[in-house]
Amino acid sequence: MKVDDTSDAAIAARTDVYFNRTRQVVQRFGDCTVTYAVFLRRPVMSAPRIMLEWIARVAEARGVKIDVDLVHPEGEWVGAGDPIVYLTGSFAALADLETLYLQKLGAPCVAAFNAWQMCLELKTVGFLAMDARHCAGAEMAEMMAYAASVGGRAAQKEGAKGFIGNATEATAHFFDQPHGRGTMPHALIGYAGSTVRAAEMFHEAFPDEALTVLVDYFGREVTDGLAVAERFPELAAAGRMAVRLDTHGGRFLEGLDPAESYAVLERHIPEAIRRYRSDTDLRHMVGTGVSVAAVWRMREALDAAGYPKVRIVASSGFNVQKCRVMAEAKAPIDVVGTGSFIPEAWGETYATADIVAYDDQPRVKVGREFLLRRNGDRRRGV
Repeated sequence: MKVDDTSDAAIAARTDVYFNRTRQVVQRFGDCTVTYAVFLRRPVMSAPRIMLEWIARVAEARGVKIDVDLVHPEGEWVGAGDPIVYLTGSFAALADLETLYLQKLGAPCVAAFNAWQMCLELKTVGFLAMDARHCAGAEMAEMMAYAASVGGRAAQKEGAKGFIGNATEATAHFFDQPHGRGTMPHALIGYAGSTVRAAEMFHEAFPDEALTVLVDYFGREVTDGLAVAERFPELAAAGRMAVRLDTHGGRFLEGLDPAESYAVLERHIPEAIRRYRSDTDLRHMVGTGVSVAAVWRMREALDAAGYPKVRIVASSGFNVQKCRVMAEAKAPIDVVGTGSFIPEAWGETYATADIVAYDDQPRVKVGREFLLRRNGDRRRGV
């Protein structure tokens, strides 16, 4: 049963107590009209929809009008400390909402920014949002999927493929998709007993779906990837098959070690390895896990065996820096599955609000004068 998150009781239970008490004081001593400036302390991408939709529902439930001055529309870059939105209305109606609307704004704005950056680093690659299982509940999963869609669309405007979908049904609509996307987890391969048998089971159960098969369960990425392609040559030839590389950071892809990783890159992209690289860049290039060398080795093996149309899906530890290294090395990736756009530094996601006007009189605490409203801001009512 869906919980009503706009009732006074629900809001009072989930907001900071001092906001509840502020509301009671204002109701006792007389209401006034206030304007809040809402901002983050770091550069972000505006992703306010979930917050604004909730505020609109609260305003309707309370029978009040809240004016929304959206300074930065969805998908627009926002500088540190720059107000994203101004909220104007009854102090009694707004005082207890701050905790909840800040929760719905901060994390999506940072995640959208990170998703946008990742997509721009790998413009030719489609991204699949696989963050849901890393989220703290369904509400966070909704915010992260929304954020990925905002960042992905912003990147598409700059020529990137961006996010092409996500892993859950409930949030697929953010990507204009009717369904979530995904084939199989490692658990299915363990159940089947072999990678080929897991692929057979999946294809029998879902014959109309493209087949993306995990190939790292037994540590035989190349061997098992080729075996599945040999088992399903029609799918491989039609471009309806992909291998997903998810090799963890504790070992190399099958057949690789440091020396062989360098050799793979020398065969395909020697200029990428001969320039200066930081330790982190080198790890992404020739280290354990899903490295540049691992992707090139998989592509090399597939092409040599006559499967040039089998695609490569890469996952495991993708962030902005890893995407940049993959792009510089022209890693032949078709799709990246990622949950890494969820902010690693959660403190970066803290949104803040300050009242900047009481009954149209500008007033803000010392040090926050930069929040005062500028002329020409856009306004719409909620």
